[in-house]
Amino acid sequence: QVQLVESGGGSVQAGGSLRLSCAFSGRTFSSYTMGWFRQAPGKEREFVATVTRSGAATVYADSVKGRFTIARDNAKNTVYLQMNSLKPEDTAIYYCAAAGGVALLTTTARVDYWGQGTQVTVSS
Repeated sequence: QVQLVESGGGSVQAGGSLRLSCAFSGRTFSSYTMGWFRQAPGKEREFVATVTRSGAATVYADSVKGRFTIARDNAKNTVYLQMNSLKPEDTAIYYCAAAGGVALLTTTARVDYWGQGTQVTVSS
């Protein structure tokens, strides 16, 4: 069974940066496409970023393009989300996700495994 454990969330002022990490265990990490999603209070969970199994390709939501960077280290079984120029509207619980059957993970419907989430709060 795959386990995903996020870390790195916290509180930061607008314009600041945070780096989220997600540690993967239980299966072969390089066999899974990885993604980050987020859910703000009262809103549906939404796609943030995804990276292919090899790490060669990435896709971002328009709202974070140019500010966030997703990357993976297959030797460390870890995926990262570097978040720069944070805005109050980035405040949400951020979830790491894994999928075994897709090249890119951009929709919650294709997620096989979820992490427990980590809170990110951006104050103005």
